[in-house]
Amino acid sequence: QVQLVESGGGLVQAGGSLRLSCAASGNMLRIVTMGWHRQAPGKQRELVASITTGGRTNYADSVKGRFTISRDNAKNTVYLQMNSLKPEDTAVYYCAFRTSMLSDYNYWGQGTQVTVSS
Repeated sequence: QVQLVESGGGLVQAGGSLRLSCAASGNMLRIVTMGWHRQAPGKQRELVASITTGGRTNYADSVKGRFTISRDNAKNTVYLQMNSLKPEDTAVYYCAFRTSMLSDYNYWGQGTQVTVSS
């Protein structure tokens, strides 16, 4: 089992920055991908960014050039640096890990709220 705890959300003005953290604990041996998802009110949850254990990253088009996903293996922590934030980035952000590239994400955090004011 893997436990995930997000932190770093909050209220920020448009154009500002936030850094989200996801602290992981438990058995990490089978984890292959770590990702950040978000869900805005009335919208479906979407994958924002992901990083594999090999370091390969992937981003949603809407955040490319503004968000950066990274990880600190020694701390078992994944980060999402969010710059040039826009009101449409407002959502609950979830950290999630998965144990197979062919499956859905199977470990989820509780989420952290990010609100961007205009």
